[in-house]
Amino acid sequence: MATITYYFSTISPYTYLAGTRLEEVAAKHGAEIVYKPLDIMALFARTGGTAPKDRHASRQEYRAQELVRQGKKLGMDFNLKPAHWPTNMAPSSYAFIAAQNAGGGDLGALAHGFTRACWAEEKDIAQDDVIRDCLSAAGFDTALADSGMLVGAETYARNLEEAVEAGAFGAPFYITDDGARFWGQDRIEELDMHLAGKL
Repeated sequence: MATITYYFSTISPYTYLAGTRLEEVAAKHGAEIVYKPLDIMALFARTGGTAPKDRHASRQEYRAQELVRQGKKLGMDFNLKPAHWPTNMAPSSYAFIAAQNAGGGDLGALAHGFTRACWAEEKDIAQDDVIRDCLSAAGFDTALADSGMLVGAETYARNLEEAVEAGAFGAPFYITDDGARFWGQDRIEELDMHLAGKL
């Protein structure tokens, strides 16, 4: 069975635009997904990236155009300037890690639920009620929002270190067990082809 290590951020617009296509590709190839939520701003700082607000105006303008274009292309609701972005991504990430450890729900749906709440539903994913709603919608116990904080924090920090070591520098970022790396929601097709032995 192939394994895809998936580094993502619960506040990343590109992670949102990935939807659940990764899960579809993994199911198609019988691959396992290992989810690794991380602090995207810390990843940028560690790997030579720049936070969106600190980028040159031309880069910010292009990002704005491209996000809107990709949302339209994919037929997804998308708000370029959501009311609650940026926000603290740690609480939703800890809840994701708790859900991952508990099992019983759909992790792909949970990752997408958090990003959709931010980028399409004008919700603050740092808030407990929003986190609980996302957990419930993905089939997890809402009490996970209040559990495993220490383990969540430790795993969250470790995910960042593992991402840097593995060569990831953005989100979403996909790494197969044979070391192939794919960056961005617009590289899921290439990941699919790689798993099929075509790339």
